[in-house]
Amino acid sequence: MNCLKKTHFFYIPLSTLVLCLLFSSCKEKKEKEKRDEKKEKPTIVDVIVATPQALTSVVEANGTIIANETTELRPEVSGRLTYLNVPEGKSVAQGTVLARINSADLEAQVQRSKVQLEIATKTEERLKQLLDINGINQSDYDLALNNVNTLKADMEYTKTLIDKTVIKAPFTGTIGLRQVSPGAYVSPATVLATMQQLGRMKIDFTLPEENSDLIRIGNTVKIKLEGRDTTLRRATIIALEPQANRQTRNILVRAVLDNANVNPGAFAKVIINNSTDKRAILVPTNAIIPDDKNNQVILVKNGKATYTNVQTGLRTDNNVEITQGLSMGDSVVVTGVLFAKPDAVLKVRKVVKR
Repeated sequence: MNCLKKTHFFYIPLSTLVLCLLFSSCKEKKEKEKRDEKKEKPTIVDVIVATPQALTSVVEANGTIIANETTELRPEVSGRLTYLNVPEGKSVAQGTVLARINSADLEAQVQRSKVQLEIATKTEERLKQLLDINGINQSDYDLALNNVNTLKADMEYTKTLIDKTVIKAPFTGTIGLRQVSPGAYVSPATVLATMQQLGRMKIDFTLPEENSDLIRIGNTVKIKLEGRDTTLRRATIIALEPQANRQTRNILVRAVLDNANVNPGAFAKVIINNSTDKRAILVPTNAIIPDDKNNQVILVKNGKATYTNVQTGLRTDNNVEITQGLSMGDSVVVTGVLFAKPDAVLKVRKVVKR
């Protein structure tokens, strides 16, 4: 009974087997057609035609506003503050006494040296008289004279230390916030306050070494202050750092800002124009594919994507100058860049006009 059941299950009608094979073959064929259709489906892109366009050399740089003069008020000697006159946020004249440090011990030392100097001077005078009559050796008199000169030098040194206990305004300017209180013990590392001269503002900015030919002492640049009035201001270049930074290869430039009421430390955008215009091939910034060593663009050639290395030059807000790698009439992909693989089939949707 079991043997009959197994034999009945094993045999399959021939017609059913043929139908299964035909169905499987059709299914595989359809799937292959779908894969081929998907594989050959072109990527839709927009292109621009490479043509020379007018290019004005405009270079932008980041700058920082600085005061004409700025300093940190620090004592030159250590001690306790006996006098403090630091008017926060107010202007003070050059030479104004801002603080004094206790100098009682130094003044006492000066008085001591005065007494010693009087005695040493009288001794030197007596020995001089004896020397004139050959009553003493020359060496004895030289020792006495040396003692007098040493005491005089000690007094001058002590007086210099006393002068250092007085902190004066180094220039006419505005005092910042006071950092200490009267009676505090201070040292040369202590900052009493900062001081700025705000009458004439400067701006420091860095520029790539390759653009150094755009900068000359006496030239003017345009300044745009961020977060304030967007009116473009003018600044006159007064100095350049002769050595480029070894890490960034940038040059530090300083200019004087004309008529700008702005706080030191503020950020500003520096705009430098080149008086010479030229014609160059420009492509949108998003068409550039950066690589480890090169920049690339995608060209449409024979309906396929061709990656081409290019060299870039000046940059504007939205475009980049191509100095090498493109020829007039080349079709450059500007949209769909991320989907266009090398040798992929491309379909140009439209040519972008500029």
